[in-house]
Order: sequence, then structure tokens, then C-alpha cells
Amino acid sequence: MKICFQFIMIISICISACAQQSPKKDVGIGKQTNNKTMATEKITLGSGCFWCTEAIFQQLKGVVKVTSGYSGGHVVNPSYDQVCEKNTGHAEVCQLEYDPAIISIDEILEVFWQTHDPTTVDRQGNDVGPQYRSVVFYHNELQKERAEFLKQELNKSGAFDRPIVTTIEPFSTYYIAENYHQDYYNRNGNQPYCYFVIRPKMEKFEKVFKSKLKAH
Repeated sequence: MKICFQFIMIISICISACAQQSPKKDVGIGKQTNNKTMATEKITLGSGCFWCTEAIFQQLKGVVKVTSGYSGGHVVNPSYDQVCEKNTGHAEVCQLEYDPAIISIDEILEVFWQTHDPTTVDRQGNDVGPQYRSVVFYHNELQKERAEFLKQELNKSGAFDRPIVTTIEPFSTYYIAENYHQDYYNRNGNQPYCYFVIRPKMEKFEKVFKSKLKAH
């Protein structure tokens, strides 16, 4: 992949264009915060191991909740072991609930595409199989439009050395993963996979997206 600066410049231009057009947004569920209703939306993303995806998006300002689970397959309520057998059709995903008044869909997709390799089919590093595919499950038309547009622009710009293979699909069914998968990195930071795979990814992410992180 090419340098982060080029990627960020391309996405920033696209986000600016989007802001000027001010498209309508579909309002999601409402939550009470300080006696005010916060309108939130959801999007479901697959970018390899959901432990990595969850750890990254938990840090973003405007992201209210992140849960790990399975989507895109044909087996009802699959277990982790079943998904790992690679015949359920499901991808490991994270479902994000976010406040579009704080973080836009373009910004979420910017983080999504920059924090995994979207040019490899059914693979992220040593994690291989259809459950690790790169996929955007959109929940409304705005998400679909922006994902398709940004994917097209990134491919045209040559931001990556190879074409983006991320699929953009309508959201259908989501099954939350087992409890031990939730908040995995925060609870298991010293576990070998977390230490050697997720931590370096997190350190790079925190440097590039420093201005978008929640205060600790």
C-alpha cells in the first residue's frame, strides 16, 4: 500500500465535497443523553479479525457502541467454531452505533479502509478464509452511496497498489458473537495475538487519527 498522506488527502477531498452537498441522512435509533435525544445510526463492517476492528472503532469520537459478531451468511445464529469452519458464509464483523452529528459516514469509511488491506480476497495477514473478507454492510442509501463513491475514487487515484476488493452489500441479519469476543483487546491486551498483531496496528492508527480519538 502507498503512504498514508496520499490516502488522507484523497479522502479529505471527498469528505469536503460531501459536506458541500449536504445530503439527507436516515435517522437511526434515539438515545437519551443529558435529557436530549441523540439520533444515532448503525453500520456493519468486516475488515478481518473482529478483535482488531473492534479495538480500532472503540477509540473514535462519535462512535457510541461497537459489538463483534457475524453477518452475511446463511446459517442462523452461528457459533465462532462454525464460522471458523468456513462454510457458513458469514464474515467476522463489527456493528457500529455512531452519532452522525459528531462523526460522518465518510470519516468512518476513511478509518475502515486505512486500517486493513482491502486489496486481498478473504485474507488479512495470516488470517485466511471467507470470514476475514473485506465488506461494508450498509444500513441506508447514504451509506451505500458514499461507500461506492469512495471505493471508486480510491481505485481511480491509485491510493492502493492493487484494486480494492471490498464488497458493498445491503445489511440483512447480524448475530452478536459470544461474550468472550466482546471488548476483547481491552481485556486481553497481553495475549500473544493482541500483543503482536493488534497492538502495532493500534499504535499506527492512533498516530494517524490522533485528532479523531476519544479523550482518555
